[in-house]
Amino acid sequence: MTFDPNESRPQEEVTAAVDDAIADNEVVLFMKGTPMMPQCGFSEKAMGLIDRYRDEFETVDVLESLDEYRTALEDHSGRETIPQTFVDGEFVGGSDILEQLDERGDLEAKLDA
Repeated sequence: MTFDPNESRPQEEVTAAVDDAIADNEVVLFMKGTPMMPQCGFSEKAMGLIDRYRDEFETVDVLESLDEYRTALEDHSGRETIPQTFVDGEFVGGSDILEQLDERGDLEAKLDA
């Protein structure tokens, strides 16, 4: 299977997938790559921070349709940056916000919300 960076999923399909992932999971991380192979340092950092406090959480690889994921996520968070973390349907932030919450000692409680 080859990857064509110019080939992407329809916007409606990606929007529905984002809506479902946020609604169906306590904690979901939209990231570049997969847990086994993160494709950016920010995604890897966010995943590592969440993994400290959660045994189970959903990840979504946005690379297959990056522009469409950015558009769909912006509708939920007001931001198009990746990674993005949602807890119980609420936008928490990217790796920088997760790191700040962790430094203040608030991340564990936020992820258990």
